[in-house]
Amino acid sequence: MPTTVHFITNRVLSGAADSVASYAARIQAPSDPAGLVYGTAFVDGIDLAANCTGSIMALQEPSAGGFAPAAVADLSRPGRNLLLFLHGFDNSFADAITRAAFNREWLAASGVAAADTSVVAFSWPSLGHALGFPILQRDYERDQLMARSSGLHLMAALAALRPILAQARAGGARCFLLAHSMGNLALQNAVENWFLHGNDAVRLFDLSLLAAGDCSFDAFEQPSPAQLQGLTRLSGRVGVYYSHVDHVLQLSAVVNGGMPRLGQDGPRHRLDPSTFPADAFRFVDATAWRDYDFNLLSSHQYYRRSPSARADIAMQMGL
Repeated sequence: MPTTVHFITNRVLSGAADSVASYAARIQAPSDPAGLVYGTAFVDGIDLAANCTGSIMALQEPSAGGFAPAAVADLSRPGRNLLLFLHGFDNSFADAITRAAFNREWLAASGVAAADTSVVAFSWPSLGHALGFPILQRDYERDQLMARSSGLHLMAALAALRPILAQARAGGARCFLLAHSMGNLALQNAVENWFLHGNDAVRLFDLSLLAAGDCSFDAFEQPSPAQLQGLTRLSGRVGVYYSHVDHVLQLSAVVNGGMPRLGQDGPRHRLDPSTFPADAFRFVDATAWRDYDFNLLSSHQYYRRSPSARADIAMQMGL
């Protein structure tokens, strides 16, 4: 049975909205978050054992301004939790959707009931071609700009999801956020925009999981509610996964003038309980998890490739 992925994107359409090829690697005008495209995708051919993310079979009811009624009903129904997924750099639109579907399936296969979710993907306009190794600095910096500039659109997407999440929670569902890699940079700017635009503190998510974060390690240090510090006002708990052997983030730190990344050793001062109280934060060192085909590029994908990481993420969702 195909996996359903509801999606929101700020990619410019270069053709028909029901064609995967139409979702370009260009951003919509930052002043027009109302132009976000909402829709539903169906993904087939996922093979967890082979690490195959499948392919998009069809796009249904893509439109500007909001989800179709059928999608709203699916996301709002009680009895199933919800997951919002934010992808990292080097992901095309198709990559973002199939990766969200793949994540949904390995979480559902975890045996943790809370991790069997309906999934929404927010796709920002990463280039989505093979950057290779070493990473091409120009393409990396271009994706970084796109992620940072997508903050306003992601804020608008969160605002659109707010009543859906509230209705789902009223029916007994829990709501989760999973951000990978440069998706954390888009999230950082979305959280800041949320409060700069006068939105109030509201629990959108019961748990936010930040994996291999490709943003600065001081992203939590700005006074609340700015930047990622404000996430604590939108989420009940925050989990941060980091690895000292994430080779992609080692390169990212070099490109960023030597500034350590959040996903290398967690946030600066993470051992300070006054800044990061144990009831609100959990930091997970993934350095020793080599229980997958570990190499230079896959080291950045441990959150979905490592059985240990998968089990830990599902466990957190079940708490």
